[in-house]
Amino acid sequence: MLTLAWQTVKARTSGFVGAFIAVLCGTALVAACGILMESGFRGGVPTQRYAAADVVVTGDRTVRPPGGDVLAFEHAAEQPAIPAALVAKIAAVPGVKAAVAEQTFPAAVVGRDGQVLADKPSFGHNWESAVLAPFTLKEGRAPARDNEVVLDSGLAAQAGVAAGGEVRVMTRSTPMSYRVSGIAESRGNRQAALFFNAAKATELAGHPDQVSAIGVIGNVADRLEDVLADDHVTVSAGADRSAAEFDDVSQTKAILALIAGSFGGYAVLVAIFVVASTLALTVEQRRREFALLRAVGATPRQIRKMIGLETLVVSLVAGVAGSLGGIAVSHGLRNAFANIGVVPQDFELSISPIPLVAALLIGLGAARLAAWSAARRPSSINPVEALGEAAVQRKELGRVRLVIGYVLVAIGIAATTLPLFIPGQIGAAMSVMAALVLIIGLTLAGPRIIGGAVRLIAPMLPGTSGYLAAANVTKNSRRLAAAVTPLMLAIGFAVVNFYSQTTFSAAVQQETTKSITADHVIGGVTGVPAEVAEAARKSPGVTAVTSLVRTQVITASKSGDSVEVTSGPANGIDPQAAGTVDLKITEGSLKDLTPGTVALGATHAFWNNKKVGDTAEFWFADGQPAKLRVVAIYEHELAFGDHVLNAQDARAHTRAGTDSAVLINGTAPDQLVSRYPGLTVASNVAAQDRGNERTQFLLNLVAVGVILGYVAISVSNTLVMSTAARRREFALLRLVGTKGRQVRQMMRAEALLTVGLAAVFGTLVAALPLTLLAIGATGTPLPAGPPWVYGAVLAGAALLGIVSISVATRLSLRAKPIDTIGLRE
Repeated sequence: MLTLAWQTVKARTSGFVGAFIAVLCGTALVAACGILMESGFRGGVPTQRYAAADVVVTGDRTVRPPGGDVLAFEHAAEQPAIPAALVAKIAAVPGVKAAVAEQTFPAAVVGRDGQVLADKPSFGHNWESAVLAPFTLKEGRAPARDNEVVLDSGLAAQAGVAAGGEVRVMTRSTPMSYRVSGIAESRGNRQAALFFNAAKATELAGHPDQVSAIGVIGNVADRLEDVLADDHVTVSAGADRSAAEFDDVSQTKAILALIAGSFGGYAVLVAIFVVASTLALTVEQRRREFALLRAVGATPRQIRKMIGLETLVVSLVAGVAGSLGGIAVSHGLRNAFANIGVVPQDFELSISPIPLVAALLIGLGAARLAAWSAARRPSSINPVEALGEAAVQRKELGRVRLVIGYVLVAIGIAATTLPLFIPGQIGAAMSVMAALVLIIGLTLAGPRIIGGAVRLIAPMLPGTSGYLAAANVTKNSRRLAAAVTPLMLAIGFAVVNFYSQTTFSAAVQQETTKSITADHVIGGVTGVPAEVAEAARKSPGVTAVTSLVRTQVITASKSGDSVEVTSGPANGIDPQAAGTVDLKITEGSLKDLTPGTVALGATHAFWNNKKVGDTAEFWFADGQPAKLRVVAIYEHELAFGDHVLNAQDARAHTRAGTDSAVLINGTAPDQLVSRYPGLTVASNVAAQDRGNERTQFLLNLVAVGVILGYVAISVSNTLVMSTAARRREFALLRLVGTKGRQVRQMMRAEALLTVGLAAVFGTLVAALPLTLLAIGATGTPLPAGPPWVYGAVLAGAALLGIVSISVATRLSLRAKPIDTIGLRE
């Protein structure tokens, strides 16, 4: 049977090309997502400051809540400090040659023009930790006094100073003058480094009994993990040291794993959908062959086995090629993500056989499942009715298929209402999922629905070519449905993904504009020192001031016997925030938002059954547990997240220890800002968030674009296959007197009907979830976003459909009709 399957594939190469392309591209996409996900755990950048350390010990950023199986761990956004006492404990471990404590804190040099040298992140450290790179002195000596500093050579050159010179350094206050005692050879170019003596570094770091990290000389990672098992630390070796050194790498790895997981889920779903529809079309086009086999005695089991083996041969070759091609796709995605600022430019992917094998197995599994489904129909043909069944399309659909299709449509319609009750990013994601469920449901019930639409529209097609097209599509609604479905998927998926994000962004912008009522917003590239808010309160003409600290919290919720852990945005403000922010308080008062308390969003409070006076439990941005008393409930959750903390609490759990912005009512604080280089005054806080919104928009554009590229390939693939399979039909029409021009006109009419139906159904699939999302998010039924994008999607789908059908038609008409009519199907 395997030999027969191989011979069939070789003899029908053109017939299996479509299935091969579908599996190849689908496997490559899934493999790329797998590589990105693995890189989220194992990838990184070359370490610099810890290059000479074999092991780095840092605070544990992974939140592991008790109480059941954890569905997914979350990583804290901030690096927690660790007890300084661990240095002695680590040094006592056998095999440790040296254990060096490191302090890390924000520190930037102010240039001669009064501007902060901030072309890359800049941090201060204790000189003792220089050995971990190692940084070596090329000029001068180590810092001995509190007013001395050592600069790395790159920073010294940028500042234009040498050993013995003076430089102003800004940490968490106004710039202070330091004498440059030495210049150290720089290591890498990701960060700038300034070194102080131990006492000054500890003072500037702000936590005297804690250190940022401990570098260990000696290959004792496994031994340290055992010794420090109860100390809530992370032991990093090899490539993982870069995540301990660079905050952006640690955050990138968490974001990349999240993106790849979400993006990969869509990719797997779309790949299975495309592979199944392509294989079903391939099998459907061979129904006469299977009918003949049944007529000469082949059993249903033999037909199913033959189709399964043919599919296995094709999908195995395509899957292996696609898995290897996934490496190139993953590098393309990495470069795209790097260009829009989601991952660092020097982030290196981690490639192993695991995601490649997993993608291959998923591709084989999808193809095998599709083959089993597609083989049920031809294998069940009654031998007595075989030839008649092969000549005429069966009109009725299976009852089970119709029921499943209608049920999915009903579920999809019901799911579109969820954004009315679940606000935020989750509601926007629900809109996309609802659209996909609707598309799958319409696919299953498509021939019945599309057949009804065709019977209404087809008689309106004018002329002889229109009559032929009407007759064709009326009698072969399944073939038309097979062409309409991928186009509908492309239109619906693109429109819903784009406008769901623009609508959600518009809702956030709208609520932020309502919520931030301050006259002026002080912001800075490296943050705003906490003392700025206090100084502003004492400035003449200022009537209200509050610090604004952008942060995150991590929450856990029970889901049966499991615990679901999620992270979300939060903000820290002062109790004196009235007049500068409007959270739309429904219970309690912001005046009670003192350290140790929290205000909760109304939706979050409802789902967690919390009210004023209760205790809210979660984790701060550095992974430290929190049990805070609820003092207020508010409604503006899109602008402020589910948790609003006291600014002092929020600031204490960040490494920088600074504010994200300071909101001020009254006179513009220009004179105050001039004392702090790098600070600016804006009229609203929205301007500060545009960079993040643009990055999020571009990220979604890249992810959706890749999936749409795959869908576009499948659309063209399906339309070409469907049209090319009609060569004998075209030849017969020409032999009975139809001109080639009339055949082309007939196919153009069919193409226009195909594109028109796809546009209508794709628009309807997108319109319902987007309308309800817009109502729930912005209060208006019209989704936000530029209308031309919708027009471009329709135009692109129309062009793709018409060109694919027209090219396939012209190629099919090139041969002489008398030669084509004798070809086997």
